[in-house]
Amino acid sequence: MSEKSGGEAKGEPKAIPLKWALRGAAVLGVAGIVYIIAQASINPQRETNLKSLSTGEMAKFVTPVEAAPAPVNSFQDPTGAPKRIADFRGKVTVVNLWATWCGPCVIEMPTLAKLAAEYQGKPVEIVAISVDRPDDADKARAFIAKHAPLAFYHDPKMALPFAFKPTASGMPTTIIYGADGVERGRLAGGADWGGKDAKALIDKVLAES
Repeated sequence: MSEKSGGEAKGEPKAIPLKWALRGAAVLGVAGIVYIIAQASINPQRETNLKSLSTGEMAKFVTPVEAAPAPVNSFQDPTGAPKRIADFRGKVTVVNLWATWCGPCVIEMPTLAKLAAEYQGKPVEIVAISVDRPDDADKARAFIAKHAPLAFYHDPKMALPFAFKPTASGMPTTIIYGADGVERGRLAGGADWGGKDAKALIDKVLAES
């Protein structure tokens, strides 16, 4: 989502919207990476138990009008085996779509690693899924290796951003699912996932799961 929020900090990394993703794809030869800005079925003003936590670093967090399960599309786990978001059902799952060519993605990744470390041993899973081209997979894997305890997940078909309902509006996009596998909300653009605002949000979803 590209509009500015009242709680957005100056200089905060933003999502790479459609036109820039297209230009970046052209430069990198990634013609298949097209992120459609489709926010019709997300209402940031919807009253929910999580609305009060859309503040500070989480000010751009919005909740879906209708609860939706995760897409069934598969991606690769660290061993190269197929994995689906539904496989993490039973845990609060934080899905982050990222790529090495996405500046805001690279900037926020250490904070996602901090979040993952914070919740180790708890029913919370941070799933950072790279949409880098297959020939950039080694580069993406090496990058994630520097941000333990995150594991390397890869969507070489670059299909997941289109599979979410609505589709991902930019890069990065982070989508949170409850333990029941239903989306609780999402945040488009960079954020500090290692801070108190993110922790309060995850704790609330965890308590409701």
